Amino acid sequence: MAILTEQQAKDLLTRALEFSQADECECNLSGSNQGNIRYARNTVTTAGEVSDVTLAVQSSFGKQVGTATINEFDDASLEKVVRRSEELAKLAPENPEFMPILGPQEYGSSPSWVEATANVTPEQRATAAEASIKPSKADDLVAAGYLQDTASFIAIMNSKGLFAYNTWTNVDFTATIRTSDGKGSGWVARDYNDVSKLDTGTASAVAIRKAKGSRDAREMEPGKYTVILEPAASSTLIGNMVNNMGQRQADEGRSFLSRQAKEGETLPEDAPRNRAGEKMFDERVTIFTDPSNPDVPAAPFAGDGAPVGRTVWIDKGVVKTLPNSRYWAQKTGVPYVPTPFAGSGLFSGGLSFVMEGGDKSLEELIAGTRRGVLVTRTWYIRSVDPQSLLYTGLTRDGTFYIEDGEIKFPIKNFRFNESPIVMLNNIEELGAPVRINGSMVPPMKIRDFTFSSLSDAV
Repeated sequence: MAILTEQQAKDLLTRALEFSQADECECNLSGSNQGNIRYARNTVTTAGEVSDVTLAVQSSFGKQVGTATINEFDDASLEKVVRRSEELAKLAPENPEFMPILGPQEYGSSPSWVEATANVTPEQRATAAEASIKPSKADDLVAAGYLQDTASFIAIMNSKGLFAYNTWTNVDFTATIRTSDGKGSGWVARDYNDVSKLDTGTASAVAIRKAKGSRDAREMEPGKYTVILEPAASSTLIGNMVNNMGQRQADEGRSFLSRQAKEGETLPEDAPRNRAGEKMFDERVTIFTDPSNPDVPAAPFAGDGAPVGRTVWIDKGVVKTLPNSRYWAQKTGVPYVPTPFAGSGLFSGGLSFVMEGGDKSLEELIAGTRRGVLVTRTWYIRSVDPQSLLYTGLTRDGTFYIEDGEIKFPIKNFRFNESPIVMLNNIEELGAPVRINGSMVPPMKIRDFTFSSLSDAV
């Protein structure tokens, strides 16, 4: 039952709304089928499937709002959850930022559903795991990994006649492969909407090569280096930046996009409170979202049912658009800029973005580097200063010294202290974007990347 058709979802939501006695009522129905397989020490350890459907009902009386959820859908249960949401609404204080629900909307299409991914079998998962384990064992290496395939749907209906429906699929694979003595480590990740694009054997070969090549890493002094960041090394930093571009936090002085008065200066009352329209990055930086993008498709609507199309956030280094809420858009007199629905619940999830790049491969970037450091991935990233977006974290699973266009030797991992704002102003070259963590990110060559100390982690 986890994946309801559009008509099935519409029928169920219609039944739920018939019980409503509130001024306004919005129902959010979401479900998923998930299958997974996990392996460690070259052996499958767990495998399973999970299936669930959840209904969230939001009722409002004036500016009082209450929400209740349930995963049973007989008439008695539907009436129960609607009544519960109404009881909670009557107990709630008024929400000063309350916005009425939307009426009917029109939506574009999204290529987010792939039937093959929705129909992955346990045998396919086992074969995928074996394709990673077998070559690792043959090289006396130790493999650990996880594969998860997901098929999901979301449907929104409200008492004003809005109805939105979308389905999507995804498959995620990660593998960490280490040498038997624990001195070398390699890592790889792949994620797609279409499972036919996933080759766990080819992906694992990358991690195997890095594991074998990262033994006996040498120490290098911390400092500023030219680095080549693989997409997995930069995607979290850039994603954190994109997801901190909200107009409200900028207007309220809480973000890197807040317009700050210079020393001794007082901003006029009518001065812009954010930096939209300013050039803040290298002109090669363009970042957008597009629900119809074939590589990273998303729902063509936001969590409140507002339609979403292609939106450019940064255009040739210029901050072009800031996402906001309907309330903040109305308060500040600017257009409402929603973002695609990207998770469970009425409002949740991060942006699946596309960052434009060049046409060179990672190998070509390395070949064109006189001296530098290759970073496979970064992890354990933590915020140091929200207003400058300074982050700290560690490199991991394969860090290498490059000289005269060749990888010369592995080096010990570093702790870094860097801001994606600075990073995206120090671009030397961008490669061809690849999908990582649900977004499209290019490998990039960055000058003066700050490594603050060494790390003993492998």
